[in-house]
Amino acid sequence: MPLRRAIAVLAATALIAIAPAAFAKTVVVRAAHMVDVIGQKRIDDAQVVIVDGRISAVGHKGDAVPAGATVIDLGARTLLPGLIDMHVHLTSDPRFSGYTSLQFTDQFSTVVGVANARRTLDAGFTTVRNVGSDGFADVALRQAIEQGEITGPRIVTATYALGATGGHCDTTELPPSLDRQWPNIANSPEEFRALVRKMHKYGAQVIKICATGGVLSKGDAVGAQQMTFDEMKAVADEAHMLGLRVAAHAHGTEGINSALRAGIDTIEHASLADDTSFRLAREKGAALDMDIYDDDYILAEGASNGVFPESLDKERVIGRKQRETFRAAHAAGVTLLFGTDAGVYPNGDNARQFAKMVEWGMTPIEAITAATATAAKYLDRTADVGAIATGRYGDLIAVEGDPLTDVRVLEHPVFVMKGGEVVKDAPGLH
Repeated sequence: MPLRRAIAVLAATALIAIAPAAFAKTVVVRAAHMVDVIGQKRIDDAQVVIVDGRISAVGHKGDAVPAGATVIDLGARTLLPGLIDMHVHLTSDPRFSGYTSLQFTDQFSTVVGVANARRTLDAGFTTVRNVGSDGFADVALRQAIEQGEITGPRIVTATYALGATGGHCDTTELPPSLDRQWPNIANSPEEFRALVRKMHKYGAQVIKICATGGVLSKGDAVGAQQMTFDEMKAVADEAHMLGLRVAAHAHGTEGINSALRAGIDTIEHASLADDTSFRLAREKGAALDMDIYDDDYILAEGASNGVFPESLDKERVIGRKQRETFRAAHAAGVTLLFGTDAGVYPNGDNARQFAKMVEWGMTPIEAITAATATAAKYLDRTADVGAIATGRYGDLIAVEGDPLTDVRVLEHPVFVMKGGEVVKDAPGLH
């Protein structure tokens, strides 16, 4: 190769190598305070450097600022990692419950999901685990967000929630002449194993099962076990082989304990968990994901939203008990996650649960950690989300006041950033 050509090739290669760094988008975010969920403390005069969507440095005001960086000064506000809700239904609208939901076409829920995704992100939740959605609508939302077609949080998708014939995940409110066969129903270990493979094939990043009856399903007892131990174990074994975690809807004691023994990773609701449940959860490294806010909404608004009277009766029995179980589980040292069941109440109001978690036994920092670092661990995404730390996404929120003394300030974030991009910015913020 002639010398001149060789020099040209080397120069072009060098330019290609340095181009990403030379033209990287750099954002510096400053705030008077920052909540360090890993160190469990508040840091004053914080400064976070984000390069191409990921955090490259965490320090203090006065540290060097990269040349050409955009500086966002949040003043006296408090900075936190983007929040994580481990139990949402973005394609659900609680205003249309029971039979009232039948007035809409099949794809109405997907469009609802577009609006709810934006509300959820504006509320400071930059990552959610969507644990059940018909028609693979949650996958459609995730893909549209990833492609930049719509705005929303990072979504960990479950697709359909799996259940047994006549169970909480089946259609139980229609007569035989109008019933349909859903693609998420199975009645043996091998059938459930096949469903795990199918849901994974079409976009499931976590598997959800219905191990017991539920509050909003018609015709079942809320605590009754609906899947056998062998069926739950088949799901857990197959999912874990595929690298997926499993969440189990379970209110009743026996269903909870069977799910834990089967190797299920997170128990949703866990209303009637007992001392055996607590011991099993600790031994297995499982977590309880308890939606202790939405009882208020269901009992206040459910009747006008079309919730079945029998469902309201079940909620009156289970709601208080679930909160008492939450307090007992916390005292017993069980890992507790932040999961709200948003969709049963309006998406976007997720942060209202923080105050309930504190009311029923947690400290503010424990509640915040449940919605950040601990949630990231149970998503297997500690390299990406859940803390303001080097290498993780630039997912940040800011609030007025101190969330470590008044956790309710999290209900009104004034600033939200996802991947280094500002998605909510109050006028005159900086």
